[in-house]
Amino acid sequence: MKLYNSLTRKKEEFIPIKEGEVRFYSCGPTVYNFFHIGNARPFIIFDALRGYFEYLGNKVIYVQNFTDVDDKMINRAREEGITVRELGEKYIGEYQKDAEALKIRKPTYAPKATDTIPEIIEFIQRLVDKEYAYEMAGNVYFATEKFAEYGKLSHQPLDELEAGARIEVGEEKRAPADFALWKRRKEADEIAWDSPWGEGRPGWHIECSTMANKFLGANIDIHSGGQDLIFPHHENEVAQSEAANGRQFANFWLHNGYINVDNRKMSKSLGNFFTVRDILKQVSADAVRFFMLSAHYRSPINFSFDLIKQAEAGLERLKSCVSNLEFLRENGTNGTQTLDTAAYKQKFLAALDDDFNTAAAIAVLFDLTREINTLAEGASAETIVQTLLLMRELAGILRILPDEAANGADGDGEITRLVSEREAARAARNFALADQIRDKLTQMGVTIEDTPGGTRVKMD
Repeated sequence: MKLYNSLTRKKEEFIPIKEGEVRFYSCGPTVYNFFHIGNARPFIIFDALRGYFEYLGNKVIYVQNFTDVDDKMINRAREEGITVRELGEKYIGEYQKDAEALKIRKPTYAPKATDTIPEIIEFIQRLVDKEYAYEMAGNVYFATEKFAEYGKLSHQPLDELEAGARIEVGEEKRAPADFALWKRRKEADEIAWDSPWGEGRPGWHIECSTMANKFLGANIDIHSGGQDLIFPHHENEVAQSEAANGRQFANFWLHNGYINVDNRKMSKSLGNFFTVRDILKQVSADAVRFFMLSAHYRSPINFSFDLIKQAEAGLERLKSCVSNLEFLRENGTNGTQTLDTAAYKQKFLAALDDDFNTAAAIAVLFDLTREINTLAEGASAETIVQTLLLMRELAGILRILPDEAANGADGDGEITRLVSEREAARAARNFALADQIRDKLTQMGVTIEDTPGGTRVKMD
């Protein structure tokens, strides 16, 4: 697999730090409201990438955080007359409802910033001790000039970044590009914690560095998020993490492209700001997920209700194909024509291996749909079964078919899952597990044949 690394600005072969394991951190939501359609794109894209790694037989330790303390949280809590913690719990619950609808898997760890305060304070203290950070009037700032490689992710020199930075009212820092690690308490009703520098709360950037370090270690395989996070958020994460730990933070940085609404930047003032909750009142969650995966993740994407309804129509074609295959499997065919399903699988996986090109992979599914629809009753019974299982297997990697079509009520979904698990076990050279799965499939009336072109499945 090759992935485009924002750090080096080129595609590189992805080799995990530990064979068979992927340590993956993806920036999560700030939970002061329902998440919007722009947030949904990275949540869906990187969930799907996580799923592909797992399909290939890797153990994925996936961390997606909740930012549950910042200025937006404090202001919104005041508006609603509740505490910051109450606000956070409310919208974490709402996030989970929408994420479940979009088939976004639960992360291995979903840490909250407010539950990580002791580790954040310790992390900041390390930076102070190493003289990468300094305290002024109860605030602690990272000294960007101390980190020689500052700007390496955004590919901008420090002097240009400083020229574009500014000192906010009330800030007392040495240089415009320096950023806050700890913010002193300003108002009596602000949420705050005790620290060596007085009562206050963490800055946004230090939260993610600390949570990644706590759950994944000092050096991780992948850090991901939206393109808008490259600077300053991810740039600052690089600086503080590598300054504290003395080693490279993330080997790969992955960023998805921007999303516009009706060809304009999404903005509440323009009236084109949509939460996922709003959108799901008009279109299905499956259509939203399919729409997001129908474009390459690094390409900008334009959202409109017309476009997402077109995506929904495309999804219906795949669903209809699965339904037709189910009908032909149940009612039989007298055909003898065959189809090279192994070639389609190879093309699909090759697309995902090429910088996770889900657009090209989905195009393969449409090609497969077109060919099997042409054969229809002229296809052999074995070809019908093979194609049905392949459609479910490949669509299942991206989780783009509705549950009833992807899994079925007749046990075929279990067969597809077991076949995929056996292939993953073989790829990992865990032949004992592969044999156990084969035995289970045999008991279910399924015969497995391993060929140079891939696994073939026959129903008894």
